[in-house]
Amino acid sequence: MTTRQLLEIAFSSGRSGSGPATWGQRAIWDAVRRLPPADVPRYTIATATPLDPGLPLPDLLHALPQLLHLHDSLHTRLLPDPDGQLRQVVDPEGTFTVEVHYPTDGTDPAEAGARLHQELTERPFDTATQWPIRVGVVAADGLVRHISLVLSHTAVDGAGMSRLIADLTALSLGHSPAELAALREIAQQPLEEAEFQASERGRRRDAAARKQVLRKLRLGPPRLFPPSTAAERPTRFPNAVLRSAALPRAVELVAATHRVSTSSVLLAATATMTARLAGTTEAVLDVVVNNRFLSGLTNAVSVVAGDGLFHLPDTTSEFGEVVRRTHAAAIGTYRHAYFDKLALAAEIEQLTAEGVPLADRSCVFNDTRELLPAAPGLGDGGTTLSWPVEFEPRPGLTYALDALQSPEALSLAMTADPTVLPRPSMAEFLYGIEELILTEAAKAAPSAEPGA
Repeated sequence: MTTRQLLEIAFSSGRSGSGPATWGQRAIWDAVRRLPPADVPRYTIATATPLDPGLPLPDLLHALPQLLHLHDSLHTRLLPDPDGQLRQVVDPEGTFTVEVHYPTDGTDPAEAGARLHQELTERPFDTATQWPIRVGVVAADGLVRHISLVLSHTAVDGAGMSRLIADLTALSLGHSPAELAALREIAQQPLEEAEFQASERGRRRDAAARKQVLRKLRLGPPRLFPPSTAAERPTRFPNAVLRSAALPRAVELVAATHRVSTSSVLLAATATMTARLAGTTEAVLDVVVNNRFLSGLTNAVSVVAGDGLFHLPDTTSEFGEVVRRTHAAAIGTYRHAYFDKLALAAEIEQLTAEGVPLADRSCVFNDTRELLPAAPGLGDGGTTLSWPVEFEPRPGLTYALDALQSPEALSLAMTADPTVLPRPSMAEFLYGIEELILTEAAKAAPSAEPGA
């Protein structure tokens, strides 16, 4: 049995104001409003973790309002104007709820926390009337044993959540908002970001980025994989997770040898396997870019991440060469990943209506290793492939591949349309990525064991 308590946390003396929504806020808000209600929770950004030996509950309750003082996105509402434009309203005061569960029957706090976390993530946000933050804790003997942090995606992306967790941890340990602000570059708040986007400089950046994306769209293949021959649409998309203890060291070796980033190594292997299974020589990937390298956005807790279009015209070279060319091409992709996504969508719609062939954009790559940890595994140090869950179909998606890092291994999580990539093909894809990288690592350091 569990006792439940709802605590109203007061917030006051915060920054306030209103103005146009940012590109990121508008894109996520527009995407969520088009979803059927059952699919809305998949756009929630959430994390949960047990706390051992525990945190005094008063310390957490004191830290939470301070977190809102650091980040305006946590006390911001989004409202459409009568003309359909979206505006952000930053409230200077108000309250939000922390849901506290007290297990009274010896229930493991981790189990109780997992149930609470699922409950919180399944509740949709009303971004017009609610602040986009939800907190749940499991407490015993005055200590928080498990915490769940759930946010609307209109307020934060993966990199923003990582920053948020670090700040909440520091505040709970007694640091002040002023101390944290003094230790790092000041981040733009969403209203300041929207002001930049509306400026002449921001409009020029937007136009230049969209121009580059449209240029790549005209150059890439209109279709990578053959169209599905299935008579019926799939009711579920399977999710495969390859967990490899050897990959972290191997990726580092390949990156060091070719003087590229580790993300470029994973992206090169993903592009190679995409082309190989599609029966083509080139690959086009929609790459998620966190955009934190941009001025004023390094520590931003808001929706800054964007989509970059990556096109590799030839994947048939020796893999080391593919890695180097991938790194060069990725730099251009990252540079042009900050733009008005809805404006680009309107341009794509117009070109499609005019019959202009545009590149396949159905394959998605997201390197989340520094943002979200992989679930810990109980493997023997080798490689495992599991099929943990199935998802609702995602229209227009061939596959989405996420790279995740845990202390013991690197995990590749792939969700795919089974009529295009059935389960055996998904397994071949993931094992192929591992083989490419391990083989290149062995050539880079013949005397080293990549898994050591």
